[in-house]
Formats: sequence, structure tokens, C-alpha cells
Amino acid sequence: MYLGIDLGTSGVKAMLMDADQRIVGSASGALEVSRPHPGWSEQDPADWIAAATEAVDALRALHPAELAAVRGIGLSGQMHGATLLDASDSVLRPCILWNDTRSHGEAAALDADPRFRAITGNIVFPGFTAPKLAWVKNNEPEIFAKVRWVLLPKDYLRLWLTGEHLSEMSDSAGTSWLDTGARTWSAELLSATDLEERQMPRLVEGTESAGTLRAELAARWGLGDGVVVAGGAGDNAASACGMGTVSDGAAFVSLGTSGVLFAANGSYLPNPESAVHAFCHALPDTWHQMGVILSATDALNWHSRVTGVRAAELTAALGGSLKAPTGVTFLPYLSGERTPHNDASIRGAFVGLGHESDRAVLTQAVLEGVSFAIRDSLEALRLAGTTLTRVTAIGGGSRSRYWLQSIATALSLPVDVPADGDFGAAFGAARLGLIAATGADPVSVCTAPVTAETIEPVSALTAAYEGAYGRYRRLYPAIRDAVN
Repeated sequence: MYLGIDLGTSGVKAMLMDADQRIVGSASGALEVSRPHPGWSEQDPADWIAAATEAVDALRALHPAELAAVRGIGLSGQMHGATLLDASDSVLRPCILWNDTRSHGEAAALDADPRFRAITGNIVFPGFTAPKLAWVKNNEPEIFAKVRWVLLPKDYLRLWLTGEHLSEMSDSAGTSWLDTGARTWSAELLSATDLEERQMPRLVEGTESAGTLRAELAARWGLGDGVVVAGGAGDNAASACGMGTVSDGAAFVSLGTSGVLFAANGSYLPNPESAVHAFCHALPDTWHQMGVILSATDALNWHSRVTGVRAAELTAALGGSLKAPTGVTFLPYLSGERTPHNDASIRGAFVGLGHESDRAVLTQAVLEGVSFAIRDSLEALRLAGTTLTRVTAIGGGSRSRYWLQSIATALSLPVDVPADGDFGAAFGAARLGLIAATGADPVSVCTAPVTAETIEPVSALTAAYEGAYGRYRRLYPAIRDAVN
């Protein structure tokens, strides 16, 4: 058996998988986000341990014999978080999360140093780890002075599981300290933020062993000795392993809290000017590109809260067939935007409202706005040298057939829908645990799921969607000038 543990923003999921990659069971522990000031987003790392313990304890209660047979554990996690520890591994402050924008000034200052884009292949985004440390140095110098270790969220869980300070390439590529092409820490960039390589965890590949489970936890869960903990992956790279998106040109679109257009690359293809992330993949000698939007299902959930109607009811009211855009446009920049704008202060908008604009029209505009934001990411990937021929849809939003039709038509690409199953980050993490424990070939393990259905673009609406996308593109500069 193999265990995947995924540390998300809203919870920790533990998934148990057998040697034939059949899912035996899963369980979760909930998490909450603290927002003490506008633009801030934090969590207490102790809550991650509590949620992970709750999830694995629940799995043991459901499947004690199967859990006892675990030989490998894989980790996945929300990226970019700054978990700061002192010399005794005590947490110095709440972790600053991926969607925290307080360090936008520090990010701009680091990004103005040409070494960062040249070495990392990426813009320094406010959500990345390095500007968070610069913010701590500027605003909490007494804490900065005590920092002995900087760990990413899932690697704090690894420390609890194994006692090791270790990380891997895919997650570390989102810190702004990694030489992404060479797959190693950059002493030059660390020095630029007044840090040293000794404060960083040692790096391994996501498929390699990164410690063994501590005896205390093995005894608690009824496991044997020598359970291997794999390097694992950042959440999107782990999802790619779960989806089999590991070969050059394979791609998926994730409709989760945020939205991701992810493409696997056989070589390192940076183009930071396009605001595309160029990161290491979890597999050796493999990289990937991502376009990231900050509000995908989050935009629909916001609309649900405002209207008082469940998200599933809102989308169901649109019916089963894609409609032509109405002229109402929604910009989904509720918490800023990454690709392609790198704008932490931009905010969302409805444009083109009239007396006839009822709830269904607004729902349609929300779905289209997210689809067009993903189209922005597709155009950015093209500028970075990647051409896609199809994508696979994952995430909670992919349960809406209407939304998938909208995305297929906005991208002018077929969208494959996997057969029923959970192929997300926890499953990908379990696969990495299997590879690390057995030495299996990563590509033969990380296969794609069976496609249940392919959603084709609605050709009759292609022209209408292109026109609506043109309006969408013209609105960002107008809204930016009004907001900033």
C-alpha cells in the first residue's frame, strides 16, 4: 500500500492506494485561513499537523490492515508558503500563504533585479516565498534574525513525519531562489534576500526517498519500520503526476479555488515576460509551465454567496447547451491576478449590465470570465513556446458540463473528461510514494486516466466567443487605470 498526503489551503487529504494503483480509501482534516489584515493570508503550521493526524487516523479507523501495509508515503502541498523555524525547529510566526499579497512592494523590488528572472526563469510574484522573507526582514526584523530554516508547507509536514529538513524541485521552483534550469539553490539569489543556503532544506527529486517515517508515528498508525517518504511535489505538479501529465505537450486545466493551465515540458522553456511559471516537474529531467489565475471556482463561490444560491444550482440553471455571450463581461480578479498581468491590486468587475441582466446572465458571465482568464494563460503559454492540442479537465469546477463547453470554446481546444475517479494531488503524491519505495519507472507509473468523454468546442459560437474575448482583453487596462 502507498499513502498520499496533500496539504491544501482548506484541508489535508490522505489517500490510500494499493500496488495496482486502485484507491482503497481517503479521509480529510479541515483547515481555516486567517486574514488579520486586508491582503493577508496565514495558517498556523500546528493546524496542518492536527489536520494530517485527523486524516490518517480516520483512514486507520476505516482500513487498519491496509494502512499497516503502507511502504511508501508521498507528499503534496500548497506552494510558496513561508514557514519559518528557529534553531530548535520551533515555528516563529504563522505561515504566510500563497495567496497573501502583503509583499507586493518587496516582490517588485526583487523583480527589478535582473538576476531573479535570469536564474529562476520567472517573475518574482508577490505570492512567492522570497518576497515574503524580504517583508519579514523589513517589518519583523526580530523574527527574521531568528530564522534557521525556511520550509514550504508540505516540507514542514515532512519534518514532522521524518525529522528531516528536505524539499524537492517542483515546490522549490516557486520560491524565487531556485536555479530552475540547474535544479539547485542559487546562493546568489539567497544572498540578495540576506539568506544563506544553509537555511534552505536539502533538495531531492520528487521521485526520490526523502526520509523515513518516525518510529513514533509508525507505531501510532500500525506501520512497520522503514516506510519511505518520497520527495513529493507542489500541488500542481502532484496533480500532473496523478493525471499522467508528465510527457512533453501533455496538459490539463484545473478548475479549483484558483485556475491552472499546466503543460509538461521535456526541456526548460522560461519566458518570464509572459507571466507564465516555468518550474521543475516532480520527475527528473522534466519541467513544466503554468498559467495561473487566482480566482476560478472562487469566483463562482463568491457569486453564490452574494446571490444566496448554491453554486451547483447557479450553473444548472444555465441548462445543458452553451449559450452565446450576452454582452455582460465579468473580470474574475477578486484577489488580483497572476497570468498574464502580475497585478496584485487589480480587482474584479461586471461590465455591460442592463435592466435585463438577471441572475442567470451574471452566472453565465462569471463562467465566461474564468474561461477567458484561462484563455489568457493559453496565449501566454504560446508566447513561451508551448503549443497545446488538447487539455484534460480536473477540479471541482469540471463537474459543470456547461463550464467545460465554455472553456473548450474559449480555448478552441477539445477538453477531455476523465472517467470517474480521483486523480488529483493526493493520488499523484501516492504515486510518487510508490516510485520512491519501489524504484519503479516514473513514466510507467504516472499514466493518464481513461477518458470518459471529450467536450469539443462549439463551432457555431466560435466567432461570438472570439468577440467576447476581445472585449474581455480590452477591459483590463481600463479597470486597472480606474482601480490603481
